[in-house]
Amino acid sequence: MTEWLLVYKGYDPEEESLREALCTVGNGVFATRGAAPEARAGDTHYPGTYRIGLYDRQETTIEDKTVANESLVNLPNWLDFAFRVEDGDWFSVDDADLLEYEQRFDIREGILSRHIRFRAGDRTTSVTQRRFVSMADSHVAALETTFKAEDWSGTLEVRSGLDGGVRNEGVERYRQLETRHLDCLETGTVDDNSVFLLVRTLQSHVRIAEAARNRVYRGGEAVEVDRELVQEADYVAHRFTVALDEGEELTVEKVVTLFTSMDRAISECSRAAREHLQESPRFSDLLRRHVLAWSQNWRHAEIRVGEQENTDLAVNLYLCHTLQTVSENTADHDVGIPARGIHGEAYRGHVFWDELFVFPVLDYHFPELTRSLLKYRYRRLGAARRAAREAGYQGAMYPWQSGSNGQEESQTWHLNPRSGRWVRDETQLQRHINVAIPYSIWKHYQVTNDLEFMAFYGAEMILEIARFWASKAEYDRALDRYQIRRIIGPDEFHTRYPDADEPGLNNNAYTNIMAVWTLMRALELTDLLPGRRRELLWEKLEIRRLELEHWEDISRKMFVPLHGDGIISQFEGYEKLEELDWDAYREKYGNIQRLDRILEAEDDDINRYKASKQADVLMLFYLLSAEQIGDILHRLRYPFDRDTIPRNIDYYLKRTSHGSTLSGVVHAWVLARANRERSWRFFKRSLESDISDIQGGTTPEGIHLGAMAGTVDLLQRCYSGLEARGSVLRLEPCLPSDVQKLHFNLQYRSNWLEVDVTPEKVSVHAQPGSASPIDVDVEGQRRTISPGTRVDFQLNDAA
Repeated sequence: MTEWLLVYKGYDPEEESLREALCTVGNGVFATRGAAPEARAGDTHYPGTYRIGLYDRQETTIEDKTVANESLVNLPNWLDFAFRVEDGDWFSVDDADLLEYEQRFDIREGILSRHIRFRAGDRTTSVTQRRFVSMADSHVAALETTFKAEDWSGTLEVRSGLDGGVRNEGVERYRQLETRHLDCLETGTVDDNSVFLLVRTLQSHVRIAEAARNRVYRGGEAVEVDRELVQEADYVAHRFTVALDEGEELTVEKVVTLFTSMDRAISECSRAAREHLQESPRFSDLLRRHVLAWSQNWRHAEIRVGEQENTDLAVNLYLCHTLQTVSENTADHDVGIPARGIHGEAYRGHVFWDELFVFPVLDYHFPELTRSLLKYRYRRLGAARRAAREAGYQGAMYPWQSGSNGQEESQTWHLNPRSGRWVRDETQLQRHINVAIPYSIWKHYQVTNDLEFMAFYGAEMILEIARFWASKAEYDRALDRYQIRRIIGPDEFHTRYPDADEPGLNNNAYTNIMAVWTLMRALELTDLLPGRRRELLWEKLEIRRLELEHWEDISRKMFVPLHGDGIISQFEGYEKLEELDWDAYREKYGNIQRLDRILEAEDDDINRYKASKQADVLMLFYLLSAEQIGDILHRLRYPFDRDTIPRNIDYYLKRTSHGSTLSGVVHAWVLARANRERSWRFFKRSLESDISDIQGGTTPEGIHLGAMAGTVDLLQRCYSGLEARGSVLRLEPCLPSDVQKLHFNLQYRSNWLEVDVTPEKVSVHAQPGSASPIDVDVEGQRRTISPGTRVDFQLNDAA
């Protein structure tokens, strides 16, 4: 296993669903799980295909409760490909007499291959398959299957089609909900070699068309075969039989096009799919273009850790899946970043705050993609304004979970699989999404200096979110402080006070401090925006001097709960909660990441305990430097000293179950300065989060995109100390002892840079070009670097 190949030898049905998720192939528009082409959906296999941003809403009545969910739709299965030798049984990997079985995902080239040798009676046959979803053509996928009759002569029968009878059944706990989202409108033939299928979603009325061409080749020459059309209510295929001599090879190429009514520059999606198929070349030509597109991706986004092959494998895999979810192909579409990628149906394909962990990777490699994805939020600014108004606030209040139109998509009930009970879901009160969005906008500006985007899109969102926080904050005259009540922080275990009738907590420290940060950035826009644009925007939003003065006042008087020796309370009253007997629960249950489910099944309540699912207070140290946190706390007239951060890290580490894959990323980050070896252990844990499915069954339902990108970002920004702040690119490395060299490429303000970090020095090489020179600061050593030059910085603590 090299750093570019994910290889599975032997077939293991227990591991198949995980392999399917990790071997997904995609292009940033649609993706297909790594399921066996002959398999139908069941307990072992799930051949899902998903188009980013394509949702459908359905309602289900359960236990007298109406549950409405908008879900990322499982599209017709284009993989469908079955075969049998002579008149034997159709091949099934679960039932076959396997002699050899290997599945290989080429991360560098985005190609999934499978090699099989099996016996059917006294006949031995080898089968090699390759598939990809084209990174070069966002409407194309292809499957190549090569058969070899090793010790027999006879006939081989093939059936290759398009299956529109699929449902959303990839997540077991959702199966009690309505799973049907597609209605088949039409099936038929395009020409003698090709079939097509047209479906429509039931509620959103999106039309999806697929067309598939099957051609047979022997020795590189096309073979004419007699085809039988198989046509059912929601299924269409070609079925044919070919003769094989002993030792002979035969190849079947299946090329598929996929269009939807959401696509641009088309007349009608069914017509577009058929015409595009007829224009598409052979598998080999499509593959060549696809491989070239991937090679260009890697030139943008290369990250390497010296002498760490296993680390590089996971990092490359996670970068690959990030780009299979959102790539340059995505930039032309109105979509956000789905938390679980387009690899499965968990979280129903919704957009959460995970973009906070993904955008830093994109900003430094594909900044134009970040710009496009942030526009997803801008286009839903109207919905956010409406939500704020309906809740009694001003400005814009974005939803915790977003889908097609920007309304709140968080479920109100969810099934606890441990107890079998449906319990209230109150996580929609995570208003901190309204700090994640302005934070991402501001950081994008810092990296790109894209004042046009800020002036015409970003500033309006920041100002309207600042307006929301100003209206959400309540003034307490006795304290002379502003407070934010009835919200939930990133932790998610705590949604209400013990025995309280209503959900919500008061003064979540992370939210309060980041709300202040947001107000400060909004005030900074007064000087940042060009005068004419500022004047027009202030006029449009009816911003007055008194309102800005109010924001200034809040930014200096926000309440932050504290307790003990400089501990920032997760929320007001946190110190009154009970301590949990962590050792007892570990001994009883082993894996206690989801303590909320464990305690609910015991008729207890996680809200009673000082126990967090993931980093909450510590998110402050993930997003902000010690200097920035100190500045804010001093602005608010709270104490802050050099020990504040390590004291809080130690306190909350002891009380966190790490029930989210994001938790390991954040803890690795906040420990990087104080305890590099412990930080590296959390990093290695994050590396294993999906590739080893450390949560025990969640990755098969869809990868964790925030954790994948966040793990990559630990190398890119955390251990290199990379930060774009002001007009300076800063590096202050803190390499763990296991890392002797770190290499990565990045783009900063139109400059393409190659960066090498070792324990002794940092080298920055600016590629030739026409960009303006930039200032780079390494541990206080500031140099101006022009395109085509290289500068070495000796590190202060080098031996």
